[in-house]
Amino acid sequence: MRLSEEERGILAGRLGPVPRLALEHQVKVGEFFGADDFVAVTQAHVMADTESLGEAGVRWLEGLAAEREGRRRVRIPTISDPRGTDFAKAAFLGHTPAVLSLEERAIAALVKLGVMMTDTCISYQTVQPATLNEHVAFGDTGVVIYSNSVCGARSNFEGGPSALAAGLTGRTPRYGFHLEAQRRATLAVRVDFTPRGLNEWGALGGVIGRLAGNYWAVPLVEGLEASSPGSDALKHFGAAMASFGSVALFHLPGVTPEARRRADVAPDPLPQVGVTRADIEALEKSYRRDDAVDVVVFSAPQLSLLELAELAAQCDGRRFAIPLLAVTSPQVKPDADRMGYTAKIEAAGGTVLSGMCFYQSYAREIAEAKGWKRLATNSAKLVNILGGYGYLPMLASMEQCIEAARTGKLK
Repeated sequence: MRLSEEERGILAGRLGPVPRLALEHQVKVGEFFGADDFVAVTQAHVMADTESLGEAGVRWLEGLAAEREGRRRVRIPTISDPRGTDFAKAAFLGHTPAVLSLEERAIAALVKLGVMMTDTCISYQTVQPATLNEHVAFGDTGVVIYSNSVCGARSNFEGGPSALAAGLTGRTPRYGFHLEAQRRATLAVRVDFTPRGLNEWGALGGVIGRLAGNYWAVPLVEGLEASSPGSDALKHFGAAMASFGSVALFHLPGVTPEARRRADVAPDPLPQVGVTRADIEALEKSYRRDDAVDVVVFSAPQLSLLELAELAAQCDGRRFAIPLLAVTSPQVKPDADRMGYTAKIEAAGGTVLSGMCFYQSYAREIAEAKGWKRLATNSAKLVNILGGYGYLPMLASMEQCIEAARTGKLK
């Protein structure tokens, strides 16, 4: 890689061992992916959930945070992804003292490094969205695909150490979706229906993710122009596409900023595939193995204020027979409290959680502690993930999930 004078100085240790270690890591990543040089980034978003970090990862963070020589704090705004618990509800979740201790240690280390503990996977709705052509270093796949596609920003999927390194150095290797050529569409998908709810938007994203099939694929999705999807619809659509297919960028002509017209992003000819309502119904049915439900979870991504408002309205006057969990961000939770949404959900027997995401919060241990196995959700991303944690997840609409919480059955 071509290095600037400043970068050579960082590698020589002029800013201390922490920036040197960060840039050494970034050079290895850049050389692996064939990057010519680095690009300056304005924001970083770090995934550092302790279920993934473990004791070794937390000790590594603590080692960086304890370094006294040179610079150890991030040099650009750097925020955090959801944590592994909601400390206020840890007893309800069955999180052990060992889990909470590891969380506290990770948080303390990240704070010493200058990371802002936003604890959210919907920063584009709650903190600060990236803008058109802004180069950023984001980790959470849902954040990356939304920022790349809906905002027109430029980021790769940055693993935890890579995103932290970008925060510490203010740059990232210039490869992948930082390059104009990589952002061109590689596959045209024609959709002949309009999704009716967030579960269908997610299912559609999942189907397209499977069709795209790899990180370098860029779907151009046509047929949705008239639907005018909102932020929550595109959130579920993108998060599921990233989960099912590792996709980091999609284009919707007339909707997303880089594709005002098809020709702006699509070379001719493109491989063409079609998606019908039968395809998303088949995906949903593939997860429906039973009608009994142990728990209902709204999470992945965290719920926006508008989603919580809708959920609260549907919970009003009901009483749940099984647990219902709604997970949101620390930025949204105080507004939900103030506006009475939390009270309505919890009066029905639900629980509103903040600053975590269900699958990143020791989901297997929660299942063992609570005896939960059959889980209903309106998140296609969540059903794609939770099978690996021992659950039997089922995808349904918000209305169906709420009724399942009332009766214990999914119809």
